[in-house]
Amino acid sequence: MSTQRPVRTVRPQVVLEVLASERLNPHMMRLTFGGPGFVSFQDKSVSDRYVKILFTKPELGLVPPYDLDALREQLPPEDFPVRRTYTLRHVDLEAQTLQIDFVIHGDQGLAGPWAQNAEIGDQICFTSPGGLYTPSPEFDRHLLVGDETALPAISAAVEDMTPEMVGEIYLEVPGPESEVELDVPAGITVHWLHRGGYFTPESTRLEAVVRDAPWHEGTVQVFAHGERETMKSLRGYLNGERGVDRRDMSLSAYWAYGRAEDEFQAEKKSPVGQIYPEPLNA
Repeated sequence: MSTQRPVRTVRPQVVLEVLASERLNPHMMRLTFGGPGFVSFQDKSVSDRYVKILFTKPELGLVPPYDLDALREQLPPEDFPVRRTYTLRHVDLEAQTLQIDFVIHGDQGLAGPWAQNAEIGDQICFTSPGGLYTPSPEFDRHLLVGDETALPAISAAVEDMTPEMVGEIYLEVPGPESEVELDVPAGITVHWLHRGGYFTPESTRLEAVVRDAPWHEGTVQVFAHGERETMKSLRGYLNGERGVDRRDMSLSAYWAYGRAEDEFQAEKKSPVGQIYPEPLNA
């Protein structure tokens, strides 16, 4: 009997350079990336395509692409490259560029401060995109829900909507200065919710507003992403109370209140970190 382990598929690392930066609003920065490394980029035809960016400590002088197996043996755990997941806001295959929007909360976090201080020529390293969701014309209605962390993905989804689509978009942001222009089909209504500052369990209005909104007959496709506990509650409402099939929902947590990114990622396989209490095929 063979005891060989299955070969693990390793996605190629893509190394690009910062070509341009743009401050979209006080809480969001857009960076444009390109360069010779774009030839390694393998696009995916979905709206919510995301990449896992590898960040390293500048003082280590590591040069991408990274041999992660070798670094795992050479470096202590605290110096190993850190992954952060970000939505691709736009990809231009002809120009060989892509754009990523970064949420900025001052000096908090890792990726936000990096994006805020990025200079032309700085390098970024990531694996080619994943993702599953695209608005489908097979549904009667569409419901998109999120906080500012989901704004890039929802903005990309809007661009993939067909003119006849109808539904609602609920976006919670710190204030009116954080809104962006969305060119939605005539049948899609956008609701901007303002917290008046950073997210707290007391200031968020997202779940309450979605629950209080009129519910329409017919099939609905859901895209809901944001803070973990909010998403758990919305899952209970949409799947448990409204009976939306889990297979018709792209619903997950992008972050968790009171958790650092590494702690949030580590908890994903634990009960506290799971949006659904049981697997899909249970």
